[in-house]
Amino acid sequence: MSKDQKKEKPVQAEPEAQAQTPAVEETPAADETAALQKALDEKNDQFLRLCAEYDNFRKRSQKEKQELYNAARADVIKELLPVLDNFDRAAGNRDASAEDYKKGVELIHTQLGEILKKIGVAPFGAAGEAFDPQIHNAVMTVEDEAFGENEIAEVFSMGYKLGDKVIREAVVKVANT
Repeated sequence: MSKDQKKEKPVQAEPEAQAQTPAVEETPAADETAALQKALDEKNDQFLRLCAEYDNFRKRSQKEKQELYNAARADVIKELLPVLDNFDRAAGNRDASAEDYKKGVELIHTQLGEILKKIGVAPFGAAGEAFDPQIHNAVMTVEDEAFGENEIAEVFSMGYKLGDKVIREAVVKVANT
């Protein structure tokens, strides 16, 4: 071998080493990118599944709520149907006297009151009670020594509560305001 050949060999070896070195460096970077992309895809898939699960939960909860509401309505209607039946009987009885009609209406009124009590509805706003503007609606006032101050003198329509919730305010006349 001559001197020129020896010099050329190392020169040729360097470009091969340089060409291989970047290829070796790019392979780990490409592997790392692929691994990160795979992890991102997995997290994205988990996120989409979680969103779908939440949406299904929300729809199922709404459906269950609607079914519960419909069942509660049906239960109340079922309780009220005997009252309607009694009104139908009273209306169909054309030969009854006025006294019989009065007695029938009183019985129906009592029956309806018992049904309301059974489902948790309580009346309020009787004459003689203290006036409370939160649950009573005063439409008239009167000065009368027979009643105390801010006392209900007359009830035009009873108020009703379901638990602590006022369903309807009592409409009353208040004395000595």
